[in-house]
Amino acid sequence: MVESDTIAALATPGGTGAVALIRVSGPKAWEVVETACGRDFGEARRAVLRSVRDEAGQVIDQTLVTPFRGPASFTGEDTVEVATHGGRLVTRRVLERLLNCGARPARPGEFTERAFFHGKLDLTQAEAVMDLISAQSDLALRAAHEQLEGRLGRRTEGLRDELLGVVAQVEAWIDFPEDDIDPETGAALDARLEAVAGGIRTLLATADQGRILREGLRTVICGLPNAGKSSLLNQLLGEERAIVSHTAGTTRDTIEEALVVDGVPLRLVDTAGLRLAGDEIEEEGIRRTRREAGRADLLIVVADASLPPQEAWPDALPAVTRELRVLNKVDLGEHPGWADFEADRISCSDGSGIARLRTHIREMAELGEADWGEHAVAINARHRGCLRIAADALERGREALASGMAAEMAAMELREALEALGEIAGRVDTEEILGEIFSRFCIGK
Repeated sequence: MVESDTIAALATPGGTGAVALIRVSGPKAWEVVETACGRDFGEARRAVLRSVRDEAGQVIDQTLVTPFRGPASFTGEDTVEVATHGGRLVTRRVLERLLNCGARPARPGEFTERAFFHGKLDLTQAEAVMDLISAQSDLALRAAHEQLEGRLGRRTEGLRDELLGVVAQVEAWIDFPEDDIDPETGAALDARLEAVAGGIRTLLATADQGRILREGLRTVICGLPNAGKSSLLNQLLGEERAIVSHTAGTTRDTIEEALVVDGVPLRLVDTAGLRLAGDEIEEEGIRRTRREAGRADLLIVVADASLPPQEAWPDALPAVTRELRVLNKVDLGEHPGWADFEADRISCSDGSGIARLRTHIREMAELGEADWGEHAVAINARHRGCLRIAADALERGREALASGMAAEMAAMELREALEALGEIAGRVDTEEILGEIFSRFCIGK
């Protein structure tokens, strides 16, 4: 990042709307906007009405300008927000004028990146900004807010500080080798390391929840032809998304839709019926069904309740973590063979049992209030990678101390764990990591 640059970008979605917001940040932010407006705008944090004019002095738009002096701004730099009328042409012309007055176009995520570099956010909070924008459910929104408040950063920094104390003690023995680590001290050190390891394990246990909140629970509906898979998809979506027909083999390919069921984001996949294929196209559809079923977070197996189990239940289903069994068409009467069969009983024709099924889907996702607890933390894939590196290095360090190996060996492993924990909040960072994170942001954020 070039600190001397002043950047500008549209901070609201492109298109036509009532109002659009353009953000300008950098050492010359006030100067750039004042040049475009042809006059100053007074004190910080006070919105003023100003006209943005072109080089000839013609008014482009009448805008509301709100200036902020660094470090009391989002980026930590001098920042100005320019609210324009929300037409495509007018916002483009205003932005072009600001760029001509000395700003350059911002890169994706550059405003948040500058906030990180100026100490306004740690790296977990910066990532939470994108989680907040992309949240699809109340739980995802809550998790993003708690991460934005710094909960994850504080927890990982707390673990890092505890580990740092142990590392300092171990390295003291390297400097003064005549003082051996006595058994009592060694046991106390190991207890402290176990506490750090336990904290890491607790955070790692939230990885699956975090992935579901951000990406959705991959939910695959499968079963024999005419079991009502597409009808169930339509019921959950609340619209006629999939073609429903009594003709077997109607669904030839997978259909994927995103929705939220009782607060749980789902990536719902309808699949072709599992049977002996009638042609090459259907055979490919069935192959894709089996592939999708193997990748599912939740497998919803649908069967026709009016038929005997041996005719309605599919064979050779893949083993998955979560499986939900559904008997459809109970409005036609249930075959006696299902009497002791545990399943959700529904009718896609009249909607009976669908509300109860939605509740069971949420329970299977393990994202209810009882599972979530009071202090939501949901790590992402990057956090998980760092925590696993830290956990492995920590274990090797403990083994080195327990086996009586040289203190240098234990210190080296514990230093690696320390570095991995620091990387989560951005204490230890590289340009490659930062570039990957901020490149996923939209321009203007």
